[in-house]
Amino acid sequence: MADRERDRRIQDVGTLKALAHPLRMQLYRGLTIARVATASQLAEQVDEAVSLVSYHLRKLAEHGLIEEAETQSADGRERWWQPASDGVSVRDEDFRDAPEKAAAHTAASRLFFEQRADMYRRFLDERAHWSAAWATAHESSEWLLKLTPEELAALAKEMHALVRTYEERGRAADAAGDTEGRENVAVHTYGFPFRV
Repeated sequence: MADRERDRRIQDVGTLKALAHPLRMQLYRGLTIARVATASQLAEQVDEAVSLVSYHLRKLAEHGLIEEAETQSADGRERWWQPASDGVSVRDEDFRDAPEKAAAHTAASRLFFEQRADMYRRFLDERAHWSAAWATAHESSEWLLKLTPEELAALAKEMHALVRTYEERGRAADAAGDTEGRENVAVHTYGFPFRV
């Protein structure tokens, strides 16, 4: 997806609400990992009916979040999908100008957080089934810093750049057929102010 937009910025409530549906977010995440997939393949992953998954994929496509991909098999009846961009971003400043927009952004942010937390809980529950190398390599940290808003923004930018180098390295290795020992890895970070 080198020629695709990176981190498409979602700025309208309609698109945000389309993505902030629990099943649609699961489908979007699954499609991001697979890069291309059919409704049948995604339905199997999320344990839902193909017709329901197809409906939600069309909703994501209506908002430009996903698009049809080239057919990956000889069966021309299958409809293949791919993300329309290389990631999405949602920024607070785009939803602050009206209470209903702020409420939609808060609801979406809570859903995204809950799904990420569920992913980590699932890893913790399954950790004993992963190899010692993966169990040791996993990361969970908390740092309590004193920063300005500008410093927090700079920290986030540097962390994004670092993660992107590993993302590109993994994709290049995968494209070259170097898949030995590689797994999907979720990296979640949160940086926010708080008072005690």
